[in-house]
Order: sequence, then structure tokens, then C-alpha cells
Amino acid sequence: MTIFSKIIAGEIPSYKIAENDKFFAFLDIFPLREGHVLVVPKTETDKFFDLKDEYLSEMFVFAKPIAHAIEKAFNCNRCGISVIGLEVPHAHLHLVPINSSNDLNFTQHKSKASDESLKKVQEKILAKL
Repeated sequence: MTIFSKIIAGEIPSYKIAENDKFFAFLDIFPLREGHVLVVPKTETDKFFDLKDEYLSEMFVFAKPIAHAIEKAFNCNRCGISVIGLEVPHAHLHLVPINSSNDLNFTQHKSKASDESLKKVQEKILAKL
């Protein structure tokens, strides 16, 4: 069971943004930028492009209102999308408020966000959903 499956099951606390029967979206606790959200399928699949076609298309539809909420909640040019998938063997999509392509540079240092700041970010995004 991956850490993401444990988050989905409620075994590990998270700052949930949205959920339906197939997907779960929550804040990254080591964000690249404030407002960084992870979207994961509830099915455990390691590689993003090993997901069934229906999951790939539905995942983007699920992510769309979240991306719009991120753009409204934070001072950014757009919501960037990235699929890296090296740290956790569970397919996932990163939604990050960006102003430049460097804002999606996953080699930069990422600090753990405080519970207080994560709660504020969660509230900002949920208010725009």
C-alpha cells in the first residue's frame, strides 16, 4: 500500500481539496509553491501512462475545476501541470500555481509546509471551488 493509498484511506491525515469515486486531490506538504495540489487515482498504479484510458481522461476532467480554483486563489499566470512520479510509486498529477517555467523545477529545494499554512492554503482553494 503506497503512502497515497494510506492518505486516501484516511490512515494518514491530509489537506483534502476534492474527492470522487475515482480520484482524490490533496495539498502537497512539500510544495514547490504555495497552492501545490496532488491529484491521484484511487487505484494503485505505479506509472501514469499505465492507467486505463478512462482514468487518464477523467483525471484531467476532475483536475480542471481545481486548477481554475488555484488560479483564482493565488497570484499566478496559470496552473502548471506536471507528471514526475519518481518519489511515490502511485500515479499522480501535480497542479502548481506558476509564473514561470522554473516554478515547476522539481530539483529545487522543497521545505515542509506548516500545518497552519497548509490549512490556510486549503481554505483559499476550497473557497474558489
